[in-house]
Amino acid sequence: MKPKNIPGVPLHFKGSFHDTESIKQIENTEETNQKYNILKQRLFAINNWRKYCSESTTDFKLCDSAGKMVERLPKIGDYIRIDIPGPGGSEGRSFDWVQIVMIDADFSDRVMIQCRPSADPAKKHSRKIAHFYSSAATSTFIVSKQNNILKAGIYGRNEYPNLKSGFFNCIRNILIAVGGMLGFSKIQWKCLTKGLVDFK
Repeated sequence: MKPKNIPGVPLHFKGSFHDTESIKQIENTEETNQKYNILKQRLFAINNWRKYCSESTTDFKLCDSAGKMVERLPKIGDYIRIDIPGPGGSEGRSFDWVQIVMIDADFSDRVMIQCRPSADPAKKHSRKIAHFYSSAATSTFIVSKQNNILKAGIYGRNEYPNLKSGFFNCIRNILIAVGGMLGFSKIQWKCLTKGLVDFK
């Protein structure tokens, strides 16, 4: 199976990938527009992502350029602090970190946020990636509307272990990355996409 070719999502060259999508069909155009506005708000409410996937034990927090948690809309250059179950890496103070490298809200029927593994923003002089994947990996979050169908999608590309973070961190990164490659991370992402389009 090949990765989908989606505008704005980087090409895949190495490692694992995933295309994780959930859709919701709405009965009429007016309700579709209303629900789409809610869907966009949910995508931008990063601190609430865990609420949309109650069975998940992974938590996400939006942070500013200094690594401090903030309650606002995300912007390019912000960071997302990821707290996954199990031992955390020492590079990221027991968290994994990604930086928001792109936000595209220029189209009326699609919104996109793209992230890439990064250094811990609190460690200003460190260039070591504080994430189990290398800096080549990307995660692209897209919510879209087409006719009366709403879609939430998460697209991972070039996912392979971060091997430049010290011996013990490398062991941890390999174990988590292999788990992700075997599909465990896709289960997490599927839980989130389903939750985003669940309007009950």
